[in-house]
Amino acid sequence: MPASHTVEHPAELLAFLFACRPEVKKIKVRQWLKHGSVQVNGRSITRFNHPLQTGDLVSIRAKSEVRAESLLPPGMKVLFEDASLVVVEKPENLLSIASATERDKTAYAFLTDYVRRGNPQSPQRVWIVHRLDRKTSGLMVFAKTEAAKCTLQTNWHKVEKRYLAVVEGTPPADHGVLKSHLDESRLFKVYSVSHSERTRHAVTHYRVMKRFATRTLIELNPETGRRNQIRVHLADAGCPIIGDHKYEARTNPARRLGLHASSLQFQHPLSGVLLRFESPLPQDLARLL
Repeated sequence: MPASHTVEHPAELLAFLFACRPEVKKIKVRQWLKHGSVQVNGRSITRFNHPLQTGDLVSIRAKSEVRAESLLPPGMKVLFEDASLVVVEKPENLLSIASATERDKTAYAFLTDYVRRGNPQSPQRVWIVHRLDRKTSGLMVFAKTEAAKCTLQTNWHKVEKRYLAVVEGTPPADHGVLKSHLDESRLFKVYSVSHSERTRHAVTHYRVMKRFATRTLIELNPETGRRNQIRVHLADAGCPIIGDHKYEARTNPARRLGLHASSLQFQHPLSGVLLRFESPLPQDLARLL
């Protein structure tokens, strides 16, 4: 029997599973739910009465896959995995890779353990393709082969990347382009300065999604990929990201940086198929809006 089923008519999850897997004992089906083996549209669901809609995809995962997922820290989720790459949601306050002060608690280290299924002797590993700031949550891509890493990094400038930011105040227009020359030579902070040999040109496109009395939700598409680029550009525009005290924010209502990597679109490094991934604004930011 197939491990995935497309919903043809609205139904509750448990009743749907009983109907499409009649050969499996009902107690076994209930165990699938209890232990997180059942996913709806790529997300684990444990509620027996979860409402299904026409077109939903219900998947049943193997025990080994569920066990591997338990190796990840809270908030880190695998959205896609094949022989070439892994796409994850990184929670805020988790380093992408090791630093001088933190070697083990990183997205890279946790995902390495995940692909090795907890076996330190396994030859499986992942390669870093790009990074997210420690305080930024959202989508990250890791390669599972060196060839995939090289292909993805070579074409990274073609990847469509979108971020959502909750900012203080509001930008000067509903949409526009933020540009500056960034000085990245200082370890802890990036600045917009006059053009020189040591600066790098940075371009960020933005669009206002929603305006509120004291905050604004903005979608951003960075054309270049400089360190802290979005954070610097929004601060320069007079609307720093909430919680970003490094770049002049005065408030921290969510007790975290209000920046989330929400969308990635790119070609698969092996097949060339166009892949698109979406990650909704985390609840601790969404509730502010």
